Amino acid sequence: MNPHPLGATVQATLPEKKYLDKIYKECNIYFCNKLGRNMKLSTQSRYGVRAIFDIAYHSEGLETQVKDISRRQGISPRYLEQIFQKLKRAGIVGSKRGPSGGYFLSKKPEEITIGEIVQITEGNIDPVLCRDRENSARPCDRIADCVTRLVWSEAGKRLKEYFDSVSIKDLCKMAQQMGLKKELDQRFMYYI
Repeated sequence: MNPHPLGATVQATLPEKKYLDKIYKECNIYFCNKLGRNMKLSTQSRYGVRAIFDIAYHSEGLETQVKDISRRQGISPRYLEQIFQKLKRAGIVGSKRGPSGGYFLSKKPEEITIGEIVQITEGNIDPVLCRDRENSARPCDRIADCVTRLVWSEAGKRLKEYFDSVSIKDLCKMAQQMGLKKELDQRFMYYI
């Protein structure tokens, strides 16, 4: 007898046991990722917002080197590069090569919303996968009878509306109100 992770008991031969264990593990990973972790934003989304904020706040949208963002935000430079590649493809940031190069904002801070960054890095932010039969990879058989789908749909809609209502410029204003000091960029320091 093989104890099932969800409480059932399964009697299986060794090859079946290995197969069932693999299926249970995959199901567990799938459900944890889609039901548990999807209610939280991924690090790509959170770090993406922080990185764009950093460029807007500390460098006023101008070229900023990844090492500086990494140091200020406590994010791995390699991970930041991966996030910036997505944001660059989407037109949020641009890049300039060379010793004084780096990433810069392609749009004004008031034109970039948290929702846009989350959509680029996260994709769909619906709390559950089965909400929409047409847009779901694995539509639920109970979609027509599921009253809770209406709750999940409304929650996803409100979350998206809120994220879309907060711009990077709003975050910069919040940072000033919190008393967050700007790190002066050496490119703007002139000595006489």
